[in-house]
Amino acid sequence: MTLATAITFARILLIPVFMLLVTSPLQYGDTAAAVIFAIAALTDSLDGYAARMRKEVTRFGQLIDPLADKLLVTAALFTLVEMGRVSSWVAILIVGREFAVSGLRIVAAVEGVVIPASTLGKVKTALQMVAIVALLLQWPFGPFLMILATVFTVLSGVEYFYNSRGLFLG
Repeated sequence: MTLATAITFARILLIPVFMLLVTSPLQYGDTAAAVIFAIAALTDSLDGYAARMRKEVTRFGQLIDPLADKLLVTAALFTLVEMGRVSSWVAILIVGREFAVSGLRIVAAVEGVVIPASTLGKVKTALQMVAIVALLLQWPFGPFLMILATVFTVLSGVEYFYNSRGLFLG
């Protein structure tokens, strides 16, 4: 297993820790959950950096890294909806886009094509991560960041499907 893949799996393993903290009755559970979420989010940059620097970029890594992001964000969004900090329509839109793009990546993989993360996709992920931390900590600009993240989520989804239209058009 490459270092980058190990870092990605560590991010996935942090998800249940995040969930336990955010749903715990501890006085600072939200803050601890935000810290764990932020650490998990930072590993997203770290695994890609490690893969490039060590020349260990793999197809598996290119597939599992975005999946880890989606799992982390989905867990956080469902929790934030339950807490009343995110509207359910925002979570449905974001998670729906994530499933659609994941499906697109699966179709592409069957065709032997890997769809790497786009710049818009990376901005979307960063905005989602920062917005989630801001909402967990109940910062006043959290809702604005989530709206911005939602806009980038839709735009990047459209971009992925547009750029991959050849998979469907022959």
